[in-house]
Amino acid sequence: MIEETLFILGAAVVLDFILGDPPNKLHPTAWIGRSFSIIKPMLKNQYAITEKIKGSVAVIAIVSLVVLSTYYFLYALENFLGVIALIISSIILLKSTIAIRGMETHARSVMNALTNNDIVTARIKLSSIVGRDTSGLDERHILSAAIESIGENIVDGITSPIFYFALFGIPGAFAYRTINTLDSMIGYKDAYHKNVGWFLAHLDTIVNYIPARITAFFMVIASRIIGVDWKNSLYIMKRDSYNTTSINGGWPMATIAGALRVRLEKMDYYSLGEGYEYLTLQHCDKAISIMKVTSLLFCFLFALPVIILTSLVW
Repeated sequence: MIEETLFILGAAVVLDFILGDPPNKLHPTAWIGRSFSIIKPMLKNQYAITEKIKGSVAVIAIVSLVVLSTYYFLYALENFLGVIALIISSIILLKSTIAIRGMETHARSVMNALTNNDIVTARIKLSSIVGRDTSGLDERHILSAAIESIGENIVDGITSPIFYFALFGIPGAFAYRTINTLDSMIGYKDAYHKNVGWFLAHLDTIVNYIPARITAFFMVIASRIIGVDWKNSLYIMKRDSYNTTSINGGWPMATIAGALRVRLEKMDYYSLGEGYEYLTLQHCDKAISIMKVTSLLFCFLFALPVIILTSLVW
């Protein structure tokens, strides 16, 4: 089974590099998001403790349902259609949990707009990958936000799903993707979400805690490979990783800021790195390269050994 698992991982990553994300109507993550959007208004209540309980129960129920559905779907598939059908389906399902090509596509759409001096379109394109208000951002802050998103997405959209796949298979990857998707919907601290998303925000922090730190160190290695400042990436990672409100997001973002020798800034919230170089489109391009190399390093240096070890243990 080791060979099949490794083949599924390799094929899923290669497929994602080539094809990117499927349309939302075919994407399992989009289905989860749409389903939860129906439940979301039901979680509100006049009492904070009630909102916390309802939010917690809803998240546990949905994640459990996704895990069980995925497990029994693959189990039935293998028993009725055979191992080939299981492998093909597993490749497609795992590919749907990672977003290497998808992140590059989004980032390059912002870059292309800036290349054409179309800052309005750049702001609109950026708004699809960041949660902040992009309407008043200048070119430097647009580039900063895009690079921050690339850095954070290395964990959220690539290495964390692979981390949980290596440990728990397809159900593990889907459990993580469900938590991360729901967190993007209610894991906020504003008045509307702070109680219903209380449990989910903490859960998302927990599941990303180890992957974020492992990924940051692989990003340092990736920086060395592509020829950017790996020593500064390590220094800024240690110095600025806790500057952000997220105890996980700061690790990959600080590392990429150091590697590129730039300052990444979310106005009135945080600043990462030193502005040794002025932000340009080339820095964004290098950030994409760091994302790709880090993804491959994570597969070879973490996922592969873990899959082999867990297969021997189980």
